[in-house]
Amino acid sequence: MGFKQAKILSVSSVVPDNVLTNHDLEKMVDTSDEWITKRTGIKQRHIAPKEMKDPLIEYGSKAVVQALEKAGVKPDEVDTIVCGTISPDYFFPSTACSIATKVGCNRPFAFDYTSACSGFIYGLILANSFIVSGQSKTVVVVGGEILSRCVDWEDRGTCIIFADGVGAAVLQGSDDPNKGILATDANTDGSFKDILYLTAWEEKNTIVMKGKEVFKHAISLMANTTRTSLEKCGLTVDDVDLFIPHQANVRIINAVASNLKIPMEKLVSNVDRFGNTSSASIPIAMDEAWQEGRIKEGSVVALTALGGGITIGSAIVRF
Repeated sequence: MGFKQAKILSVSSVVPDNVLTNHDLEKMVDTSDEWITKRTGIKQRHIAPKEMKDPLIEYGSKAVVQALEKAGVKPDEVDTIVCGTISPDYFFPSTACSIATKVGCNRPFAFDYTSACSGFIYGLILANSFIVSGQSKTVVVVGGEILSRCVDWEDRGTCIIFADGVGAAVLQGSDDPNKGILATDANTDGSFKDILYLTAWEEKNTIVMKGKEVFKHAISLMANTTRTSLEKCGLTVDDVDLFIPHQANVRIINAVASNLKIPMEKLVSNVDRFGNTSSASIPIAMDEAWQEGRIKEGSVVALTALGGGITIGSAIVRF
């Protein structure tokens, strides 16, 4: 029997032990704790050690192992691994391929894709499509970044924001049409590519961001895609139990929630402690919310993100 949608069995996340606070940054760049907090809401972020080899593969493998253990799924049961990242350890082989081997998966279908901060949502869409089509039975979605190696540490507009971390989710088919990924929406607009990007072959390969432009577009586009996904599954904002947007900065997070008229008590925000981890931000926040008991049986959770591209996406999930 075919499945109508996939369900998320588990989510796990791993961040580096090393914490970089705003006060640490005051010694590195022309900024202050007050300035950073007011503009971003970020107080600290986790940064991988500079000397660490293959950090995305190492942290990603740990996150996948933890997610599989939570789900009660063995590595050799995984037939597909997809990894969303803009900061891989290698252009190739893919991060997904390396993680699959490291955790003991048996020759799965594995690949990386690039959709920046929308990475985890795009991965859920891929996983859902593979499961519904019969291509895959068990899919692991990884969203992970080592952005500390992609920022200009003299640019206070970016180095205060971006951070490192990985999240992973295990998905399988759902027999219950009322559980799992109920609806998704995603689109891209390449005309905005100059507001947020990372070059590949220039002499200085660091993230470039026009913060005011990103802010202006993020609020409306993230809210609109969420409304579209809700409409697709016949739900309204009132049906949402928990709202987990991409953790870009607290002003965007709060503005999107306000645009959607979602009460603050339904909002998940941990950007103050983790910074912007791009494709990892939603699974890190989801993992934390799940551990805190905010995600329960039957909970309707709305996810949304905007990333460089620009990429836009949302998903409505019932647990």
